Amino acid sequence: MSDWKQRTTLIHGGTRRSQYGEVSEAIFLTQGFVYDSAEAAEARFKSAGDDEFIYARYGNPTVRMFENRLAQITGYEDGFACTSGMAAVTGAMSALLKAGDEVVAARALFGSCLYVLEDVLGRFGVKITLVDGTDNAAWSEAITEKTTLVFLESVSNPTLEVIDLAHVVKVAHDKGALVVVDDAMSTPIFSYSSHLGADICVISTTKHVDGQGRTLGGMICGSKELIRGPIEAYMKHTGGAMNPFTAWVQLKSLDTLDLRVRAQAGSAMQIAETLEGHAKLSRVRYPQLPSHPQHEIAMRQAASGGTVISIDVTGGKESCFKFLNSLEVFTISNNFADSKSIVTHPATTTHQRLPQEQKDIVGISDGTVRLSVGLEDPVDLIGDLMQALDKI
Repeated sequence: MSDWKQRTTLIHGGTRRSQYGEVSEAIFLTQGFVYDSAEAAEARFKSAGDDEFIYARYGNPTVRMFENRLAQITGYEDGFACTSGMAAVTGAMSALLKAGDEVVAARALFGSCLYVLEDVLGRFGVKITLVDGTDNAAWSEAITEKTTLVFLESVSNPTLEVIDLAHVVKVAHDKGALVVVDDAMSTPIFSYSSHLGADICVISTTKHVDGQGRTLGGMICGSKELIRGPIEAYMKHTGGAMNPFTAWVQLKSLDTLDLRVRAQAGSAMQIAETLEGHAKLSRVRYPQLPSHPQHEIAMRQAASGGTVISIDVTGGKESCFKFLNSLEVFTISNNFADSKSIVTHPATTTHQRLPQEQKDIVGISDGTVRLSVGLEDPVDLIGDLMQALDKI
């Protein structure tokens, strides 16, 4: 199985079959499990085997299939499936940190990630230092022997900053710190966290994995020592485990993940090239465009720029809202990575709670729009964007 290509692993990796030999993976909708004897129950609680289960909050056959399969395609030994992407982010950091520890993180983060760092972990005595993630010197200066953990988004949401992950990993590991990477924007298909040595990869499986606007989910991937050690201990006792039905839905979604993401990324590149230079846009940002500030780093790290484009509409909020309200194919929502193309106005939705000073620092203006490219024909998507821009 270690020699399988990614698309083969997405369909067959981690498969568990019951005594009935089913073709489609089974849903084990059960909370608990039966033991042959009291002695067997005692033995399992002392040391459960890889294919032995105690309680759905601890593990489940359907969930374990999903964990194994997604861990394999991201290049990690193991994974723990969570109720949402933010449950995965919070669980990974809470499991690995304690009062007095120090975290160095990129400043350009999703609003909820910033809340977890500053409001939650900060309240419990964890020191948080935020740096410009695109500045290698800033990472080198901020990460010290006192640093316990480094956190960043491989591609930031929503402005698509790309961090030199190889540099950050080297600096962090030289100082004895763990590196946790949020890979929501880079996608599981184009993830490079494991390849570049990050200790933990966190994925919102709500996004590309489900990819059809149905279920919430998250995954923490890493070494077996970390996943089945502190992370499993924290997650099973605090109740953040994914339910079996969600695991089954998202497991079946993995069958088409590679095909969907590559099609979406191809359309995103086509759209970004078409929009660049438009008179009513002050900025088009997509990692594969040569104009992207971290283009060289992005191309060195990943084979694609992903499925999301960031644009700035001239004329501020009024013009931006006119543009959004004129779209016919794109849907206004706050999700991304769906099969349907979605537009988001971060300044008034996903990043609304950020002070204006912080929005300015990370590049979120009243004209910033996040375009999540779906599976529609790119010709229709380009036509929709152009007619909406003409309405401004």
